[in-house]
Amino acid sequence: MPILTIVLVLIAVGVVLWLINKYIPMQGTIKNLLNAVVVIVVVIWLLKVFGVWGSLQNLHT
Repeated sequence: MPILTIVLVLIAVGVVLWLINKYIPMQGTIKNLLNAVVVIVVVIWLLKVFGVWGSLQNLHT
């Protein structure tokens, strides 16, 4: 996946999350939970894009 696509997706997710946080009224706890879920999903997606997620799944303790 080209780096430009990754950057554009990150910018789009950030703008959408900012718009939701700014213009949709909701409780602070729900807003924090939404932000945490989006960040976790984006981090997992980035790990998959860069191929780190597959090597983490093969790790045995």
